[in-house]
Amino acid sequence: MASHFAIQYAAHQIHHGGVIVYPTETVYGLGCDPMNLAAITYLNTLKQRERGKGLILIGHTLDLFEDYVASLSDGQKKQISQTDEPTSWIVKAKDSLPDWLTNSQRTVAIRITQHPVVSELCQQLGHPIVSTSANPRGKKTCRNALQAHKYFHDKVDAILIDDRHLSGRASTIKRLDNLSTVR
Repeated sequence: MASHFAIQYAAHQIHHGGVIVYPTETVYGLGCDPMNLAAITYLNTLKQRERGKGLILIGHTLDLFEDYVASLSDGQKKQISQTDEPTSWIVKAKDSLPDWLTNSQRTVAIRITQHPVVSELCQQLGHPIVSTSANPRGKKTCRNALQAHKYFHDKVDAILIDDRHLSGRASTIKRLDNLSTVR
């Protein structure tokens, strides 16, 4: 598991515009500060991902998303908070949210994580981070730190490790407005 110092270092890198690789409950992710356009642009370049696709934001508590999402009802908050499996929720974005974080429908995907590394990282930052699978387009998603290192060792500012086996399955994606499953 990543040390407290390694997590502090990764938070410092994100705070200064860096891009990191980190473990989630399912796969390794590429992440950065969602409000830093230069970091988002670089992340999309690493991922070979076209701009304009919506991004997932990940955080350890629903309160972290207050500046990113339009108001949620108590029932919606309960639905998000009580989900046991890794689920990304497509929700209406705040009008003030930059275009680079939303899709054409002005929605954003958010996910509450239970992973201790990401939880500590977001606690230190005080905001969510971008979460997209750590793999260039067309390559397998990273399920361990060695794979992440092979793809990104000299291209990212930090790689946080986890010794647990990751499932390799992408998180479920659901629309909060009608609870339909997208993926």
